[in-house]
Amino acid sequence: MKEFELTITDENGLHARPAGIVVKVAKKFTSAVTIQAGEKECDMKKPIKVMGLGVVKGDVVKVTVTGEDEEEAAEAIRQAFIDNKLA
Repeated sequence: MKEFELTITDENGLHARPAGIVVKVAKKFTSAVTIQAGEKECDMKKPIKVMGLGVVKGDVVKVTVTGEDEEEAAEAIRQAFIDNKLA
């Protein structure tokens, strides 16, 4: 299991476009991926659920990746947040 936390820096939080980007990356891997914001948690491969978390600028999200490609998946997802200036 791999976990990491990021603070969201995008002015609009984790809205449709950025949620779609990170979901697309998560879907490339076979590992199970969850994202948690506060008390809410969901499958990171489901864009509507990710947007439903209501993540805003300044929120800390925790991503958990479990599976056979978890190391590669965790790094790719973390990098997607950074590359797209979400964190």
